[in-house]
Amino acid sequence: MLILASASLSRRQMLQNAGLDFTVETSGVDEDEVKLSLAAEKATPRDIAETLAELKAQRVSERNPGAMVIGADSTLACNGRLFDKPPTMAAARTQLQALGGQTHELHSSVVVARGGRRLWHSNEHARLTMRSLDDAFLDAYLARAGDAVLTSVGAYQLEGVGAHLFTKVEGDYFTILGLPLLPLLSFLAGHGIGLEKAA
Repeated sequence: MLILASASLSRRQMLQNAGLDFTVETSGVDEDEVKLSLAAEKATPRDIAETLAELKAQRVSERNPGAMVIGADSTLACNGRLFDKPPTMAAARTQLQALGGQTHELHSSVVVARGGRRLWHSNEHARLTMRSLDDAFLDAYLARAGDAVLTSVGAYQLEGVGAHLFTKVEGDYFTILGLPLLPLLSFLAGHGIGLEKAA
């Protein structure tokens, strides 16, 4: 049994598109509280993503001892500042104004746990350079993207109209979408979970 410990639609879509048979169960981890605690300890963006991914996977795997549980998380850092999912459209606009014309780093971590114990993890990062954004462009982008911007750190989805925001992207596409998919698929295949099992 395979479980995704995430409410993320993009992560769910990636696993579905890869042909995996899985269920979804959210962890209930208070991500904001964990991030505040880790930030106070001067944890790196990568460490924050990995810790959250592990907590999610462990929490759900404790409730489902026989299952392989996938936890994932992403952090975005720009000029020494961490960005979260914007709570409102106004906050999304403010984030985009801060990121416009800058290069930011996106860290994505994935952890697989079973019986409350981490079996495996992978950390990947990407660098994305955003074009300079004027008010007219921001108005058009936010109107077209809609509430979807509230579901992603940085207020964009690269697989949609968010692609218009960027002049350069360095890194793995799946990592940018929030899940280092290729190393995950390799790990699962080594444990008999993959296309052969699905077929």
